[in-house]
Amino acid sequence: MRIFLLMVLLLTGAAFPQDVLEIVRKAEDSIKGSSAHGTVEMTVVTPDYTRTMVMESWWVGNEKALIIIKSPKKEAGNKTLKIGPEMWNYLKNTETTIKIPPSMMLQSWNGSDFTNDDLVRESNLYEDYTLQLDGEVVLDGNPCWKVILTPKPDAPVVWGKLHYWIRKDKTLPAQINYYDEKGELIRCMTFSEIKKMGSRTVPTKWSMINLQNKGRHTDFRLLDMTFDAKIPERIFSFRELERGR
Repeated sequence: MRIFLLMVLLLTGAAFPQDVLEIVRKAEDSIKGSSAHGTVEMTVVTPDYTRTMVMESWWVGNEKALIIIKSPKKEAGNKTLKIGPEMWNYLKNTETTIKIPPSMMLQSWNGSDFTNDDLVRESNLYEDYTLQLDGEVVLDGNPCWKVILTPKPDAPVVWGKLHYWIRKDKTLPAQINYYDEKGELIRCMTFSEIKKMGSRTVPTKWSMINLQNKGRHTDFRLLDMTFDAKIPERIFSFRELERGR
């Protein structure tokens, strides 16, 4: 009997990490796919002002991205290029390209509550974190899995841990809480307004809530998005970055 119970525990323990890994993979793939191209509206809300930008973006996996600001007029034509772990900003008014150094990776991206690091390292969840399923809960009326992510030794991450809630019905992201190394909750990202977009059903509103600065948050809204289409390699080049549009 003891041997039987031991075998059950071993088999369960071997299968469990694969199950949680599959849950997280499906959640991440649901909002990204192998590639994506579309228009996004970003609204930064503070106690003093509200600012809205519209951007066109191209993404290939977690490796490459090009983001072009379309409005407001003052910032239209500014661009961000990401290739692997590196990122550059192009400023149209001065026609200059700036590489973002490691010391600036935690700085705000375009005045939002997202950082430069978010764009570069946003989803190395499988490589950089150990995943643990922490049960099933109801969040905002939706049954969810709760996953705790803790950094692997020597992982290039800035967070002490993440709590990730994933909707059970369509395996979609619901919420991510970000904690520092001391265990303090720093910010929270929620996913809502689930709609059909192309061939996918996705949360079209992503809100990053800054818990260190009361009254601040940033909303991303997907206005239109095409997933899994082939994107020309030339899009992710310095020539494209510095080309006028």
